[in-house]
Amino acid sequence: MATEVAPPRTTRTPVPAAVPVRRRELVVVSLVTAGFALVLLLWAVLVPAFQAPDERAHFDAALHVAIGDGWPEPGDLHVLTAIEHLAPTDQTSLGDLLRQTDSGDGDTVDQMTQHPPTYYFLAAGVLHLVHFQDLTVAAAVTVLRLVGALAALPLPFLAWATVRRVTGSPRAAVVGAFAVLAVPELASIAASVSNDGPVMLFAATTVWLAARLLTGDRRTRTAVVLGVSLGLALLWKGTALPLIPFVGLAVVVGTTGRPLPARLVRAVWVLAVAAALGAWWWVRNLLVHHQLQPDGFAALRPPQPFPTDTGPDPVSFVGVSWSTIARTFWGSFGGRAQWVVSPLFFETATVLGLGAVLIWGFRRGRGLGTALTLAVLPVTILLLQSWTTWSSYLHTTFVGGTQGRYYFPAMLAFIALSALAWRRALRTEPGHRRAVVVVPVIAVVVAVAGPLYLYASVAEHMRIRVTARGLDELATTSVVPVGVSIALWCVAVVLLVAAVVVLAGAVRSAGWASLASVAGSGPGGATPAPGTGLVTGGVAISETDTDADTGAVAATEPVAHGGSPVSRPDEEAGR
Repeated sequence: MATEVAPPRTTRTPVPAAVPVRRRELVVVSLVTAGFALVLLLWAVLVPAFQAPDERAHFDAALHVAIGDGWPEPGDLHVLTAIEHLAPTDQTSLGDLLRQTDSGDGDTVDQMTQHPPTYYFLAAGVLHLVHFQDLTVAAAVTVLRLVGALAALPLPFLAWATVRRVTGSPRAAVVGAFAVLAVPELASIAASVSNDGPVMLFAATTVWLAARLLTGDRRTRTAVVLGVSLGLALLWKGTALPLIPFVGLAVVVGTTGRPLPARLVRAVWVLAVAAALGAWWWVRNLLVHHQLQPDGFAALRPPQPFPTDTGPDPVSFVGVSWSTIARTFWGSFGGRAQWVVSPLFFETATVLGLGAVLIWGFRRGRGLGTALTLAVLPVTILLLQSWTTWSSYLHTTFVGGTQGRYYFPAMLAFIALSALAWRRALRTEPGHRRAVVVVPVIAVVVAVAGPLYLYASVAEHMRIRVTARGLDELATTSVVPVGVSIALWCVAVVLLVAAVVVLAGAVRSAGWASLASVAGSGPGGATPAPGTGLVTGGVAISETDTDADTGAVAATEPVAHGGSPVSRPDEEAGR
């Protein structure tokens, strides 16, 4: 009788070197996230009520919903009399203020009904949970600020996961988590009463999922979750609309190797999932108002002609737009931009960041398709914002609506592009090791200096110092005792310094191998990996791909749909 030979068993290649590296990564990123949480808390309690951009209007719109006023058409909502001229330090309860004014409206237009009502209904629900009528305005504002801070809290983890996926480098990924700290305006806006926080969260999730598609994750569930994430982002604010072409292109590019019709069909149904969840408000605007987003400020900025013998000045328009975007992206705090960081900081950071991406981010070779696709998101935001602002300028002679914070939905795309660029710019192993420590140190200094600068601006007459008089001033504007703010700042410093120390120790250890020696093995490398089995989105995926910093060999798994083998590191080490 013939002996039946059992088929060979497929086993995973062991990855012992990857485990300690992954553990160190998670420790560092967890410390960064904890420090970021405290920085967000500091911004939430240090900024006087209604001093964040548009905060009075956002809070008023949420309060309107909380007292049952619904969601009027754009331009029809007016700021409640109880809120219109209220001093932030007023200790009267909201309930008493509303009763004193009979919950009546003032003369000021609240433009927030130009946005979807999602955030305002959520904020109204939170106000009811905390019994807002018993709270002072400052306390109620702080509660809603914490909602935005909570939404933005996962950004360091998502930045780490996105860069890890795009570059294949643990070291670059950890630096990506620190990069979130380097933009103090982001923390300031996230920890304010605003619909920007949820947009940041779901936009970042969308970019991370798109990065997975671009680097070989063809699973149907990933595409479905991508559509859901995009749909959720669209529910909050128009700044999420540029994600639509980005996601569509990412799906098409990320399924390279399939016939074009199949790729287009997949992109269509991913966008259909998003539309079913989040497009209803925008479709309603088109049907009712015949425009995607009506201008809530139309009553405040009526059309007017340019003065005689004058006209639009493109040079001045570009100059104002450039300086405003750079300033309000990095650090222009306060509703009237009354606390602005030094131009030396925000202009240098802008030139270095954009310059590195433009010079090194789009080199020919592996990773070009991913880089170009990621760049579509910020470029789309730039084009849409410029078109909207230019149209408004032509009709009102006023350059308005230009804000750096409108680029925050593309923050993870910026960080991933910067990681690709700087890994190519720093071509030696010593250069990589220095950058892996120097960049986080700079980010930590900027992160902890932001709240200190704000304190100096509010309480110390724009002088970086701590005096008894300044602390007394802080006590009158903050909802928490001064000692709590000091403790929050000190603990944030300790956590973030600890993260840098752990990272520096990991970089010196033998477990984190040379980037230079394996520069071509990760998706962001410059040369093809040995044994390349598939090219997806411009990124070569090796059947036995090597983890860029560990030397660990990843196991190969077939994709359930498509039939092509795609390397996926053990437990998705690129996350």
